[in-house]
Amino acid sequence: MPSAFAATDAAAGAKSIAITSVHDFFKDEKLVALIEQALANNQELKMLAAEIGIANFEVLEKRGEYLPKVSVAAGVGVEKVGRYTSQGASDEDDPIKPGTLVPEHLGDFRAGFLASWEVDIWRKLGNATQAAWYRYLATVEGRNFAVTRLVAEIARSYYELMALDNQYQVLGLNIEIQDQALEIVRKQKQAAQVTELAVQRFEAEVLRNRGRLFDVQQSIVETENRLNVLLGRFPQPIARSSEGFLSSVVPVTTAGVPVDLLENRPDLRRAERELEAAKLDVKVAKARFYPSLGVEAEAGVEAYKLTRLTYWPESLLYSLVGGITLPLWNRNALTASWFASNLQQMAAVLHFEQTIRSAYAEVANQVSKIEKVGSKLAFVTRQVDILRTAIEVSNKLFVSAHADYMEVLLTRREALDSQLELIETKVRQLSASVDLYQALGGGWRDVATPDEAQHPRSQ
Repeated sequence: MPSAFAATDAAAGAKSIAITSVHDFFKDEKLVALIEQALANNQELKMLAAEIGIANFEVLEKRGEYLPKVSVAAGVGVEKVGRYTSQGASDEDDPIKPGTLVPEHLGDFRAGFLASWEVDIWRKLGNATQAAWYRYLATVEGRNFAVTRLVAEIARSYYELMALDNQYQVLGLNIEIQDQALEIVRKQKQAAQVTELAVQRFEAEVLRNRGRLFDVQQSIVETENRLNVLLGRFPQPIARSSEGFLSSVVPVTTAGVPVDLLENRPDLRRAERELEAAKLDVKVAKARFYPSLGVEAEAGVEAYKLTRLTYWPESLLYSLVGGITLPLWNRNALTASWFASNLQQMAAVLHFEQTIRSAYAEVANQVSKIEKVGSKLAFVTRQVDILRTAIEVSNKLFVSAHADYMEVLLTRREALDSQLELIETKVRQLSASVDLYQALGGGWRDVATPDEAQHPRSQ
């Protein structure tokens, strides 16, 4: 991987902000409270937690396959053989007590323990369990990746909501000023200083901006509802700090070095776990071609009468059998499984490499975006200051008849557009810092991850 995300990155050697907690990265207490509520109530995270539990039980299932299986069994049966058979002829007399016939309907009563065990001499079962364990870890990293996306989405929506509040306020203030200007133009029209056309143009501008207020109000409702869904609750007002939006401090953003992504980005960690599982799947598929050693044992009691089960040791039954089996004929299924496992491993390798390159490009884009948006914000701020002064100048020139109403209207419109652009640029700057925090893999460490000690793992 490259040594830095950008050749002009002056803070390339600093630690990545991915290790910074949500509380330290976001200074707004209301935003942090929303994130904490979402991490506790978000439905997607709860569904992913259920998937983690399923993967954990799959590890238990795989582990149980290579442990000895012991069961208790009891059975009862009856048998009648033909008299003129070898068994029927031998059963006519009891060799112990001559003259005592073996019952024609011979019972069979038995009870005991059964055990079977496949000796994992080629690590076939152990590798399958280890692969399931890596897939369990991959589901944990998938949940962590969802956490990073959730934290970033809440922060972006929160900043968007603050920006909409400021847009609504700016439009309201401009409408008040335009109403005052409209009254002045009406008085000038009565004094025959301007025409009816000037009055209509001023009034149309006021109506135009009043109509924009409804669009902003609708956007506020939709953004609040989107946030409420992420928080796992029904629509309700969102507490926010919109007053100091334009002066809000942008979080410190340091990208660190690209290799840190392997440790911090959950999607890369998940792809790595999936690759490890795929490698073990190949070993499992290969081990199926080798001989397997199995051991079966049975111990208990058996008699043809229920009352004789207690005769000891005459009713004692035990057996121990060991055997080796080797696939010999029609191994097409094993061969196909082995080739498929190799291709799945190669696909996991390619996916891992693609994820690394995509992650690097994503961070590089955000590093550049933060720099460019910060530069643009300085120019837009200066533009707003200049147009505010231009409004005052145009008003004075209009009153003194040195400027016509169109110059006043255009100046006011440009000033309003520049103020809205300033708000939009500010929210882009804040969102860019959030996007970089997400791209670097920040936010998921605030959520407790399952303790490996609490879950089985193949050693």
